[in-house]
Amino acid sequence: MSLHLAPRPIDRLLVGLFIGLSLFGLVMLLSASGPISFQHYSDPLYFLRRQILLGLVPGVLAFFIFSRFRVQLIQPYALPFLIVSLILLALVFIPGLGHKVGGSTSWLDLKLFRVQPSEFVKVTFIVYAAAWLASRGQREGRTLQGAMPFLLAILSILLLLILQPDTGTTAVIVLTSLAMYFVAGAPLAWFAGIGALIAMGLFFLIKVTPYRATRFMTFLHPELDPQGVGYHINQAFLAIGSGGLFGLGYGQSRQKYLYLPEVQGDSIFAVMAEELGFVIILFFIAAIGALVWRCFTIARSASSDFEKYLCIGVGSWVALQTAVNIASMTGLMPMTGVTLPFVSYGNSATVSLCVGLGLVASVSRHSSSGREHRV
Repeated sequence: MSLHLAPRPIDRLLVGLFIGLSLFGLVMLLSASGPISFQHYSDPLYFLRRQILLGLVPGVLAFFIFSRFRVQLIQPYALPFLIVSLILLALVFIPGLGHKVGGSTSWLDLKLFRVQPSEFVKVTFIVYAAAWLASRGQREGRTLQGAMPFLLAILSILLLLILQPDTGTTAVIVLTSLAMYFVAGAPLAWFAGIGALIAMGLFFLIKVTPYRATRFMTFLHPELDPQGVGYHINQAFLAIGSGGLFGLGYGQSRQKYLYLPEVQGDSIFAVMAEELGFVIILFFIAAIGALVWRCFTIARSASSDFEKYLCIGVGSWVALQTAVNIASMTGLMPMTGVTLPFVSYGNSATVSLCVGLGLVASVSRHSSSGREHRV
């Protein structure tokens, strides 16, 4: 006889890490964004208020909504979801709809608020990749013909992102897809070939776009023009170095007072390091690591390959985006403009991250202990 067991309660560790990191992010955003908020909007709480109302509130709602239903229900719709997100990604090039910020046309201006479609592409692509890997498996995925739909999906996304341009999101999506493909058992020869193609593509982009060449040269020699193209990374170095082991104290950053660009965005890690110091930064990284580990642990007990690859994708996304942000702020890779998960200001980024983690929470509720058992 078959016995259907009720889903387990929502994973407490995952939720605890999600809530803790989100609250920590709000506390840091309050400190980092105060001066620039006051300068531009005469309101030191401007960015914090918008992050809560337009990012965290709908994001938390999305987290609990997606955590309540069975993830496998969305598997048949993975491709339509991806197509819709690609259409939204293409709409940013339409005059009157697209909005340019920092030289990148990455936003849709909906008058009441703005949306960054590239953030939601991260989620829809992970869902699509998980569905494709689960349905095609290792057998077809090992051949060029079998992997063609997967490669075409990646190339479509990369083309639209490069045209914006949004190099940081491009890097995160490529690395996440490679991580998922690796877990699915792709041959190592594939990674060597893909790595060579990526290197050739980066070389071509650096050669044909002067601003990318400038960023690359700044990465190699940040000391050459500290008041020009090297200003951003040098101010980040000053902030991080000033923090030392234990920091200057919460709210005591000097670089956030209009010296360090994008303190509410991708540069917020430098403010964290300046105010809290190396020790607290290690605790933050450990918390992110615990969240990623939890996603991978949930993947091991998933009830289906689709759910497993989905959890691996979300965990890899969080880990890689965090690593790319910190690496760019510490001079280990060129500046990319990638935000720091849970901490940087970004409504679309916050909502998409909450959706991804909500899907992982759903997998944990319907994992092996929630399967149908036969007695």
